[in-house]
Amino acid sequence: MHVVATAGHVDHGKSTLVRALTGTDPDRLEEERRRGLTIELGYAWTAWPDLGDVAFVDVPGHERFLTTMLAGIGPVPAALLVVAADDPWMPQAAEHLAALDALGVGRGVVAVTRSDLADPAPAIARATAEVSRTSLAGAPVVAVSGRTGAGLDDLRAALTGVLAALPVPDPDADVRLWVDRRFAVRGAGTVVTATLPAGTVRVGDTLADGDRLVRVRGLQALGKDVDAVSGTARVALNLTGDLDGIGRETVLTTPGAWHRTEVVDVRLRAGRDGDGAPPLTPQLHVGAADVAVRHRPLGDPADGLARLTLERALPLRVGDRMLLRDPGRRHVWRVDVLDPDPPRLRRRGAADRRATQLARADGTPRLADELARRGLAHRDRMRRIGVPVTPGDHLESGPWLIGRGLAAALADRLPALVEEHARSHPLDPDVPLTVLADRLRLPSPDLVTPLVRPPLLVVGGRVRAPGAGLPTQVAAAVDVVRRELEAAPFVAPTADRLRDLGLDDRALGAAERAGLLWRVAPGLVLLPGADRDAAARLARLEQPFTTSAARKDLGTSRRVVLPLLDRLDRAGLTRRLADDRREVVG
Repeated sequence: MHVVATAGHVDHGKSTLVRALTGTDPDRLEEERRRGLTIELGYAWTAWPDLGDVAFVDVPGHERFLTTMLAGIGPVPAALLVVAADDPWMPQAAEHLAALDALGVGRGVVAVTRSDLADPAPAIARATAEVSRTSLAGAPVVAVSGRTGAGLDDLRAALTGVLAALPVPDPDADVRLWVDRRFAVRGAGTVVTATLPAGTVRVGDTLADGDRLVRVRGLQALGKDVDAVSGTARVALNLTGDLDGIGRETVLTTPGAWHRTEVVDVRLRAGRDGDGAPPLTPQLHVGAADVAVRHRPLGDPADGLARLTLERALPLRVGDRMLLRDPGRRHVWRVDVLDPDPPRLRRRGAADRRATQLARADGTPRLADELARRGLAHRDRMRRIGVPVTPGDHLESGPWLIGRGLAAALADRLPALVEEHARSHPLDPDVPLTVLADRLRLPSPDLVTPLVRPPLLVVGGRVRAPGAGLPTQVAAAVDVVRRELEAAPFVAPTADRLRDLGLDDRALGAAERAGLLWRVAPGLVLLPGADRDAAARLARLEQPFTTSAARKDLGTSRRVVLPLLDRLDRAGLTRRLADDRREVVG
């Protein structure tokens, strides 16, 4: 399906032209027919042999209904700009064209209507000159009469050429539906309509409005019930679920796929009639939404960088195109979303520093640019703001991405932090990853590991610096214990012996972390590897064996053999049987 939105001055024949193209009157309200002008959004559709289904969103042309007009063109990829041959270039035509330009609508056709009432040449020349300075530059300009039908074939051919050249939206894209109408249908319940720009909606899908969830009970496209529809398309959704607050300007999205934000950093570009910066509280138009915002320039206002604070959260992504409007002066500004998840501005000069960060941003989502500004980012957050995670020179650890610049700076800090810890904890010089993550203000200790560079090592969840050994006195005492255990591997020194050597629990723990001793139990140490040696010796016994047999074979006491066998059981080297005997596993 292809979707086209009309635009143009009031009473220039937009609805008449849509009716002539589709055979359907888009004006659905009695008041619209009585007054002869469009008040609400109208819809009509048809099928053309060389193109397929074409739906038209007919928007109001009167200046009082500009907000409704913007809701109609916001999500639509192509426009039909209508001007009358028997009227001069009118203010609403200029305002609608400025809106299309600000929203970046680059595909469309200009129809010069009422060509049966006046020579269309002057209007064609003026319209061609006006659109040549906008995103619609080069659009075909066609003279037509909705009343007589003259020029309709040329208009269909021009529209067919424009629509056929539109890129095909991704059917697997995340859904974002800007609701433009809500009503009730007897026997069905709540129905909303919207233009689906991309992605696919299916019957049974769950969609989200913030924390509120709704389910698609029924789905229509072009007046027909369907099981699924992909963008671009006009859709009507029969919804069930938490429907309080669902209405026009609601945004329904794929759950968990979008970042909803009330603060967004943008670049503004004034329209041809724009003059200076926007006011403090302009109106923001995006999709079918119309939101009051607070405007704060970042850096030099002439650069167009600004922070917008929205009156309510919206799902926005890097690269979204929006429109900012000053209702008092009727000026508009193009808005390119640079960062929908910006940092807080807490200190004096923060706005100027932020402007420097964004100076080269153009609204194109690039992971390298985001990491250069953020330093650290979560993979899911990047996806929600529309930044694809692509290969690059960044580091990755689980869901976290670290920019190369930040990674280098943090890695440079690690040796000093390890050295400082070793000085403060001589018996425990190896620094836990959790401690380093806290010192580096990283959200996860897993992020520390890829930052460790030689000669630092990661051993057992700690960072070790070579040469960071035990204090001299402790090292000498440990050497004595090791020599005694080498002579009698399973005759552990008694508590009194350890106390005489000056080895308390802290010293024994440090020796174990250094790989010099193995603590079987509190106050009970053997050499590292004693568990495997014990299992190998016990395997030579008749299986299963008793505790007494193990004690005799290992040449030790019950004080040692009982906790030793317990450790062997827990390590899976031996198995304790119901009669309290054991057997070696494997």
